[in-house]
Parts: sequence; structure tokens; C-alpha cells
Amino acid sequence: MRCFDAWAAIFAKKTTDFEFNVTNHIVAKERFRYFIKVPELAAFYNEITDYRTAEDVGVDRPEKREILHNIPPTPAQEAFIEKLMKFAESGDATILGRAPLSEIEEKAKMLIATDYARKMALDMRMIDPNAEDDPNNKASHCAKMIAEYYRKYDAQRGTQFVFSDLGTYKSGEWNVYSEIKRKLIEDYGIPAHEIRFIQECKTERSRKAVIEAMNSGDVRVLFGSTSMLGTGVNAQRRAVCIHHLDTPWRPSDLTQRDGRAIRAGNEIAKLYADNKVDVIIYAVEKSLDSYKFNLLHCKATFIDQLKSGALGARTIDEGAMDEKNGMNFSEYMAILSGNTDLLEKAKLEKRIAALESERKAHNKGISDSKFRLQTISHDIANNEAAISRMKEDAARYQSVVQRDKDGNPVNNLTIDTCHLSDEKNMGIHLQGLAQRTYTHGQYQRVDEVYGFPISIISERNLVDGKETVQNRFVVEGNYKYKFNNGFIAMSDTHAACMNFVNALEKIPGIIAQYEERTARLKADVPQLEAIIAKTWGKEDELKQLKSELAALDRKITAELAPKKEEQDGVENKPASTVEVNTTVVDAPSTSDDQKKSMVAEPNGYYRRAFPTTSIMSRHI
Repeated sequence: MRCFDAWAAIFAKKTTDFEFNVTNHIVAKERFRYFIKVPELAAFYNEITDYRTAEDVGVDRPEKREILHNIPPTPAQEAFIEKLMKFAESGDATILGRAPLSEIEEKAKMLIATDYARKMALDMRMIDPNAEDDPNNKASHCAKMIAEYYRKYDAQRGTQFVFSDLGTYKSGEWNVYSEIKRKLIEDYGIPAHEIRFIQECKTERSRKAVIEAMNSGDVRVLFGSTSMLGTGVNAQRRAVCIHHLDTPWRPSDLTQRDGRAIRAGNEIAKLYADNKVDVIIYAVEKSLDSYKFNLLHCKATFIDQLKSGALGARTIDEGAMDEKNGMNFSEYMAILSGNTDLLEKAKLEKRIAALESERKAHNKGISDSKFRLQTISHDIANNEAAISRMKEDAARYQSVVQRDKDGNPVNNLTIDTCHLSDEKNMGIHLQGLAQRTYTHGQYQRVDEVYGFPISIISERNLVDGKETVQNRFVVEGNYKYKFNNGFIAMSDTHAACMNFVNALEKIPGIIAQYEERTARLKADVPQLEAIIAKTWGKEDELKQLKSELAALDRKITAELAPKKEEQDGVENKPASTVEVNTTVVDAPSTSDDQKKSMVAEPNGYYRRAFPTTSIMSRHI
């Protein structure tokens, strides 16, 4: 595979699904949704990596308890949503109080709309410096939650992290960090010296001092961006909560944020919070927050499952699966959109995915049980045949063995190549065979005991890095029996001679071991047969849910059809096209002023007098 098209042809599948565009219209959108042949793709990845999670290696760290803090839009936000929607549909920048778009800006219209929408979701004052504070905006909600956790863990000096990549601290300018700090001081009485911004730390020394103050509890609330407060900040000792005012673009960035508290060494969480850390995600309804949740879901689900190799299916539907976190990112998207049809669709997809996974596990259990039953049946048959043949050897030996008055077997060894009768000389002869014989890996008869042939075999082995030849003796019946693993005593002639009788004496013990093993195998048979006979009892429920999902898809399609008809003959570009030609931003001919104009900047002549509606955005 030398290009993306070749890769996509093997591992990806396009579908047409219903999504929200940036103007909050439901549109039919064709995109890559399914990753197929996932086990093979994961195998390719695992050929070059050895991936282990903290859970895999047993790291003792707190569990993340994710909380979605849903915030209704303020009147100012709803008015701006309507204004932004008109801009996205028409491209008329004067609606936003800025000059008409240039040719390059026109191509990047959705990028401009997206930038405005991100800032609007955080705080209207990032767009209009003259906008008024609202008691129901994100800053107010966040300040209230910070104060609640501050009081709850006051005795333990619990600390909190607040993350936002927008509205970061800048001295002398209005910013979200300073606004929340003001509310914490004025409205909730939290001392100013216990609230710090990581951007205030201009040197590594001052940065380390703030981290130490967090660990000691002298600083209780620390604000920062992903880049400045992410990797390398070990201030987890007293952390009890993480606040996300915005959502980063990459799943790894969100992981780094959460990792400031969800890491080994968090003493307060372990001792006073059931070893859990609350992670609060603030999301304004009908805003870009929903788009970013959905985008993170698309990325995180595939990446995590691919890396872990814990793939229960050959296909991953990034629109319906979660990572054992309860509500998934698709549900977040549906909740924030305010559309009950998509919410119901997300719930149905999650339930269907869960049932299909359960059915697959059930079928796999039956398949594994069938294979196990076949293996056990084969082993039982082999064991019973071996027991029967060993019993023949034992009976044959017991019929001819001679014993002394104490019941010990009398040695009845005869040497094939010489006539020796005394035990000492026979032992010396056997020891000589063990030292000098070489049979080229073949069994060679040398003696006999009670009618059972005795053979020797030469085997090549590595001992201490050197190749050596070792000779082993066996007594041959229906099977080959050994005592002391086939090695005779080299320092005791009597023990050397008794080696073969002792091998025959072990036969009853070997039979007992086989009988015990066979009994254990037979005990598993009824359980396996019961598992194989079980049927999965939720097939009807799964069919019903799939039928409901299909009906819901038809309903959404029917609602979408009139919108398509209304767009016929209209010169305005359809709202379903939200992809931005990002190469425009990097075009050499673009001036610095043009590039700057693509970013939503505060303006002083924005007026809030528009009807309310909603906004969502899709991929850019």
C-alpha cells in the first residue's frame, strides 16, 4: 500500500448518514464511518509496537468519573447563533459586522464561522467586548462548580485544574481565566493567592514553585492551556477535580489534561474520594461543543481500540461505539444538538451494538465449548486407551515378579551380551554402557528384566553451552517406562541394577495419575454440553431494535427530503457542504491582513437583536 486510496480500499467503508452541519441543519453526509478488517489492521500496528495501558501494567491510579455539565445558551448566544447561521448560509460577512469576504475568505467561510462559534460557546465577550456578563454563562457555571469542590475538600486542601485553550490569561486584557477568578473571589470568597494561572510563570523556577504549591495545598485552583499545563506537570497529590471549559482537537490532548490528576500519587483521591477524580466537561447546548465531542469520539474510539488490540468485531462503527465510559461521544453530540430523533438514534445504536457484542460473545462461548468438548473427548479416549495398555503391562509384570519376605521386588536382570550373575559386575557393565554407548538416536536393546526388554538411546543435548551425548535406559512394554528419567546411578552399582525394576514398579502410580486426569476431564463434559445447548434469548429484542432504528432512519430521511427540494434552483451553496479547503489558508498569495481577517476578532458594533435558533458544526 503506497497511498491512502489503497489503504482505504482495504480498511475503510463509506456510508451515508445523518449529521448536523454548522448551521444546525440535519443533512445526509457521505463519509468514512466504518473501519473494516480491523483485526488485520491492528495486527499491522502491533507488528511495530508493544502497547500497554496503565490498567494492563497495574498502575494504581484514580478512576475517571466523567460528568457532562450541560449549559443552556444565553439569550445573547442564541441571538448570535441566528446571526452566524445566516452568515454561514449566505457568506455575507457584514452580518457579523465585518467587511465583505475576499475571494480567499469566501472559500474559508466555514473556517471563519467555526472560529466564531468556538468563541461564542466559551463567552460572548470574546466576540463583543461590550457584551454583558450573564449569570448563566460558562464562566459562571464553572466558578460555581469550582467553589463547590473547594468547600467539599477544604479540610484536605483539595486542588483543581481548569483547562481552556481559548481565552487564556493575558495581563491587561479581558480573558476567561481572570473572569472566573474574579467570580471566585467576589462571589464565593476564595482567597486570591490560592488561584493561579500557569501563564504567570515566566521561568522554570516559578513554574516548579506553583506545582509544589499545588501539591502542598497552598494553591487550590490552577488555570492553564493544554500545552502549558499538560505534559510534565506533576501536581496530582491533592487533585480532586478537572474542569474542561473547551475540548481540544486531539484525544491525546484530552488524555494529557486528565492525566494531571488521574495518575499515580494522588493521595487525596485515594484516601477521601474512593480513588476517583471528577472530570467535568462544560458544554453549551446548540454550540460547537457538540461538534468537538463528536470529532473526539471519531478519533478516540478507533485509536484506543486499535492500540489495545481488544477488538471484539471485524468492523468498528465509530458512530455507535464507546470505551466503557457509560454515555459515549455520540450521545453527547445528540444531547447537545437538542434533536430528540438523533438522541434516540444514538441510544438505539448503542443498545444494538451492546446486544450484538453480547450475541457474539455467546456464539464464541458456544464455539469455544464445542472445541473444548471435542478436545476433552479426544483426550478421554486416548487416556482410557493408555490406561488399558498400561494395565496389561502391570498385570504381566505382577504375574512374574518375585519378591522377598518384605515384599520388595527381587532383581531379575539379565545382560544380553555377557553372562553376568553378580549384581556388582552387572552394575559396572551398565555404567560402562551409559558412558560409552552411542546409538545415533535409535533405541538399542541391551538387557532384559522379567521378560521386558531394556533398551538404551543416545540423545544429543546442550549442557552449559556445550553439546553432549546422554544415554537413557527404558523398559519396553506397551509403553516405554523410565526411572530417574532414564539415568542410572553412576556411583552405586546396586541402584544401577535396580533402575529397571523400579521403572516397572511405577506403573500402578502412572495408571492412577491417568485415571485421576480422566475423571477431571469427564467432570467438565456435562457443563460444556449445557453451554452448547443454550440459546441466546435476546434475538427477538435485537431484531426489534434494528427495526426501530431502520424506521427512525426513514423518518429522518423523510424530514430531510423537503429541505433538499427547497434548495433546488437556489444559488446559495448548500449547507451540507462544510468541508473547508484548508490549502487556502496557506496560499502564498494571502496577505497577513487577509489571514488575520479569517479569525473571529472582537468587534464593538455587534448588536444582540436576533431570533433564537441553534447551531452545530461538522468536520473541517
